[in-house]
Amino acid sequence: MVQFNLDHARTIISAAQAKGSELGLKPLTVAVLDAGGHLVALERQDGSSILRPQIAMGKAYGAVAVGAGSRWLNDNAQSRPHFVQALNGVAGGGIVPVPGGVLVRNTDGEILGAVGITGDTSENDEASAIAGIEAAGFTADAG
Repeated sequence: MVQFNLDHARTIISAAQAKGSELGLKPLTVAVLDAGGHLVALERQDGSSILRPQIAMGKAYGAVAVGAGSRWLNDNAQSRPHFVQALNGVAGGGIVPVPGGVLVRNTDGEILGAVGITGDTSENDEASAIAGIEAAGFTADAG
């Protein structure tokens, strides 16, 4: 089994930022968490606003916490707002239920961690996360 590590996180961050540059996005902040929700790496591009690290980590944390990409959380925030509000309360307010939190899966479908990106629209953040995950040789699961 492939061990998810700092080198993978660095590859993900680099490729995600490259995707952001290719798309002409605003400055991105990228957080990479392991399967236990622990921060492996975080990088803010110059010009990122001050709460971007917390937002990126909240997107990734929400994904790994429920075992689904944050697009799933976003959909549930619309259809079952009380559930997502309660979930976020249980998580101490640490979940950001909008697209941009993408699970990292291995070839067997096991969750290795999650990537959270913020800085542009949620859809662009998500696209950058997917590009980073795939560049590292993993499967992206946006939910």
